[in-house]
Amino acid sequence: MKPIGIFYATREGQTRRIADHVAGRLREHGVAARVRNVQDLPAALTLDKYAGVVLAASVHAGEHESEMVRFVRKHRAELERLPAAFLSVTLSEAGAEKKDASPEEQARFAADVRKMLDHFVEQTGWHPQRVKPIAGALQYSKYSIIVRFIMKRIARQAGAATDTSKDYEYTDWAALTRFIDEFAGELLSR
Repeated sequence: MKPIGIFYATREGQTRRIADHVAGRLREHGVAARVRNVQDLPAALTLDKYAGVVLAASVHAGEHESEMVRFVRKHRAELERLPAAFLSVTLSEAGAEKKDASPEEQARFAADVRKMLDHFVEQTGWHPQRVKPIAGALQYSKYSIIVRFIMKRIARQAGAATDTSKDYEYTDWAALTRFIDEFAGELLSR
């Protein structure tokens, strides 16, 4: 079996950690996996050497990373032919998953996540077969002063942590593992 290509776009590194986790989990199933940052890909890259793909992109200011949008536009026809999954990494998903939030708050965050995913589809024309929103992280230590200020305001509105002396991870690793286990099962049953 050809390897699974795991392509990611990230700013502070959480999406890279997620991509590495996906690769590790696929390898535990005996599936070869190759992790690649879409920023570092050669222009002549094709997806024909992959048996499937997992794309992971973080969201900033309501937009998925522009390099991932360009990658998907360029490779849309190939993506449509391959088993594929899309991981949308966003702080809004943390709000949708927040246990102590009211149902109305959770619904508002879930609507924000859906809006970002719909916008990604509009931008790229790609309709992923499998989609998993993933809660990201607040990495205050990696933000510039201006971004830290903005993220603190966003976090306050979302009911997330605002102490900028620490970083906060919201990724549900167990849910991601279950999603990848299902994807691996589908790949192996082909």
